[in-house]
Amino acid sequence: MSTLTIRIPESKHARLRSLAKSKGVSINRLIDGLATVALVEYDSECRFRAIAARGSRQAGLALLNKLDRANRSTSGRAGRA
Repeated sequence: MSTLTIRIPESKHARLRSLAKSKGVSINRLIDGLATVALVEYDSECRFRAIAARGSRQAGLALLNKLDRANRSTSGRAGRA
């Protein structure tokens, strides 16, 4: 396990303390969770870019359009619930 020292404005530190308290976790656990989310997002983007580099632009755009349509239909149903 490593120790990391960061410099952030006091106001941001206070907000992080408040957030951690509201979630019932330590600041350390909160920051660890936030770091995990950032790394998962980065890894996902890298994987997507690697796959996209091997594929066709047209197929990628078609997939994104399909996902967009699926998200729109899901959003519409959630609003009616």
